[in-house]
Amino acid sequence: QGKLVESGGGSVQAGGSLRLSCADSGATFSANFMAWFRQPPGKERERVAGIHNEGSSTWYGDSVKGRFIISRDNAKNMMYLQMNALKPEDTAMYFCAARPSWRGGAWFEIGTYDTWGQGTQVTVSS
Repeated sequence: QGKLVESGGGSVQAGGSLRLSCADSGATFSANFMAWFRQPPGKERERVAGIHNEGSSTWYGDSVKGRFIISRDNAKNMMYLQMNALKPEDTAMYFCAARPSWRGGAWFEIGTYDTWGQGTQVTVSS
């Protein structure tokens, strides 16, 4: 698997939007299940969203359901997270992660992911 690099983080006011991107430099992107996780300050890493390798199925954590949209472009080796109606509690370091699509385990099981990006910070002010 290649290296994952996140971008698009920043500071925004509550109610605003941001779009995160995750670029995969490897040759197996289209064969990987991809996901976004986040780690709020002083807390454990938590689930955000996951997407099947073909993009046909998506999953979301309860706290972001209806506000965030995960997508991918296999032709560009890119994954995205459109974040709308942002809240202060969305403040966190956001990470993208990859695992082979054949690997079992729930999409939110952190230990099933092989490759992680370095993270991009999202700060939402009230």
